[in-house]
Amino acid sequence: MEGLLEAVMHRAGGVDTAANPVTGLQRLSGGANMESWLFACGQDRFVLRRAPSAEWIAARPLNMAGEAELIRRAHAAGVAAPEVIAELAPADDLGIGFIMRCLPGTADPETALSSPPELASDLAKAMARIHALNTRGLDFLPRLDPAEGVEGLARQFAEAGGDRPLIALGLAWLRRNLPPPAEPVVVHGDFRIGNLMVHEERLSGVLDWELAHLGDGHEDLAYGCMAVWRFGRLDRQGFGLTDIETLAHAYQAAGGEAFNPARFRFWLVYRTVWWALGCLSMGQSWRSGTDRSLERVVVARRCAEQELDLLRLLESEAPETERARPLPPAMPESPASTGEPTAAEILTAVSEWLAATVKDKLAGRERWELAVAQNALGIVRRELSARASPADKALAEDLLAGRQSLATPGLLATLRARALSTLSADMPKYPALAAARTLWENR
Repeated sequence: MEGLLEAVMHRAGGVDTAANPVTGLQRLSGGANMESWLFACGQDRFVLRRAPSAEWIAARPLNMAGEAELIRRAHAAGVAAPEVIAELAPADDLGIGFIMRCLPGTADPETALSSPPELASDLAKAMARIHALNTRGLDFLPRLDPAEGVEGLARQFAEAGGDRPLIALGLAWLRRNLPPPAEPVVVHGDFRIGNLMVHEERLSGVLDWELAHLGDGHEDLAYGCMAVWRFGRLDRQGFGLTDIETLAHAYQAAGGEAFNPARFRFWLVYRTVWWALGCLSMGQSWRSGTDRSLERVVVARRCAEQELDLLRLLESEAPETERARPLPPAMPESPASTGEPTAAEILTAVSEWLAATVKDKLAGRERWELAVAQNALGIVRRELSARASPADKALAEDLLAGRQSLATPGLLATLRARALSTLSADMPKYPALAAARTLWENR
């Protein structure tokens, strides 16, 4: 692979790769969709960003040529975006993608979330600059209309089985609360902690433009404020760094439009439903053979995170009597086995063996993939023990049709109990789970 990269670097930038060979090639961990490979060429570092397959990229609204072009325009307009060095051609035999100059810093969430308040101001300025990009000549970007987007989510929900009541609850809310179309601007689409490079406690780069489109700038503001992208900073709703009011003020001061709370809330609910369905689609990609990686089936179980977040977002609209209703009695636990080992115990034994004999032999992405495998074993072990099924197609259909709602006696309590059971099995370390359990179980 190094030789192929050297040929691209020579073709694109005239690099003398005999004197400056490609070294240190390594695949970076993380990234639920695209592959990222870090390498050095001489004294400089670069990143190869490429699609996992031609079939996968063909299903995306924005192809990689369009992504590269938008990054170039953003970089030229002063957005902290990477510099695109070269786009891959079929003859390069490296797949579909492009090469960027590596930015200083790290995208590690802990680094960003431990930074001073000035970082939140940097993010607000970056969003304002992205939303101010000239849209002329960007016809290759998809356009997201709120009403069309919601119906697209409804179709995706039906294709995924249409049997998750909490997603149906979110879809029904979105249909009732459609905002008027906004003046379209460039929306990054994945602007969040984890996709933002931080160097010396300030923003150094905006990564992962694959979801960019034309739409409402409030979508970017809301997306980064989702609980899942705050990585445990539940008390700081503004990207895990500050409060919403301070973030909105900084955005407006940087040239962004006036903050609209109703539009912000719509997109917060919309993107939570969107990511819940996005997680489910990972499992469908694995089943279809488009991507048979272990990561796909594990990420699919993260749908439970978004279902719990949806309920926390929407439960305030239930009548007070329903919000105060206690959870239904829990099912009694099965007695512990004293005979042959159960399936759950066998899975525990496998996980312990992997940690004791394999973990120290791995590094980089392989070590990260081992952690994914152990997570997968844990999901199955907990499902065997206590997970209630989150599927209920009849209830989902009732919620979509308006025959039931959060005003239905006992429904909110039932949904809370199901969300706690599902997430406790699927992703028990999700920070919002502990907060929800404390709030809901002490009634």
